[in-house]
Amino acid sequence: MKKLSARRRHPLAALVVLLFALAVTGGLYAAFAPADKAQADDTAQSLAIKEGKKLYAVGCASCHGTGGQGSSDGPSLVGVGAAAVDFQVGTGRMPAQQPGAQVPRKTPIYNQAQTDQLAAYVASLGAGPAVPGKDQYSPDGADVGKGGELFRTNCAQCHNFTGKGGALTNGKFAPTLEGVDPKHIYEAMQTGPQNMPSFGDGTLSSENKKDIVAYLGAVNGDDTASPGGLDLGGLGPVSEGLFGYIFGLGALVAVAIWVAARTTKAKKS
Repeated sequence: MKKLSARRRHPLAALVVLLFALAVTGGLYAAFAPADKAQADDTAQSLAIKEGKKLYAVGCASCHGTGGQGSSDGPSLVGVGAAAVDFQVGTGRMPAQQPGAQVPRKTPIYNQAQTDQLAAYVASLGAGPAVPGKDQYSPDGADVGKGGELFRTNCAQCHNFTGKGGALTNGKFAPTLEGVDPKHIYEAMQTGPQNMPSFGDGTLSSENKKDIVAYLGAVNGDDTASPGGLDLGGLGPVSEGLFGYIFGLGALVAVAIWVAARTTKAKKS
């Protein structure tokens, strides 16, 4: 009887077996599930590159070369990164309608899915700035005051102190930033399109760029008030002061002439 009772299973044995099975199952999942997910991501990326290459061959290769190496009609795209493609194609600047001093913004030809595919293909040609995430350009938590300081220091020379744009040399211009998608503003700072210098993270950190985007949204938003009254398009204090000086002085001269004429006429009568 003692021998039989010794072989009887302990009440906790079933629980131990169950826990061991769960541990083994969890280990197997941890070992194989990430690999499956990574493989799925790689497959999706490969498909995006493949579709992007087709779009590139039709809309971009005639200027930028069949392999993105560039030509006399367009610069090399090797190493420009996905952010440059997302900006240029997303703002409608590319594909360009015709060569000129500067390519203006227009209605995009490709939708966002196609733009993403083109960006994936160009990014595969060489490493470059990636498309920023929403948390990088969202105004949430940004320092608007710091953004205004940075914008006036680095950008106002060309874009005007509120981003209204301005003329440059040889038919070029700094476009207005009013109504531009925050993502595209961030990407422009990343990549330096056309006449604009690029501001890498070593020059303007990710937080700095976010502050600048928030500042532009604050001064050009639908609810933005002009405490000075008539802002004349926000062209700046010099042009607005000149307008006030010329028209104000002109009005004073006109009043002086009118008073003198009335005085002369009164004396003659």
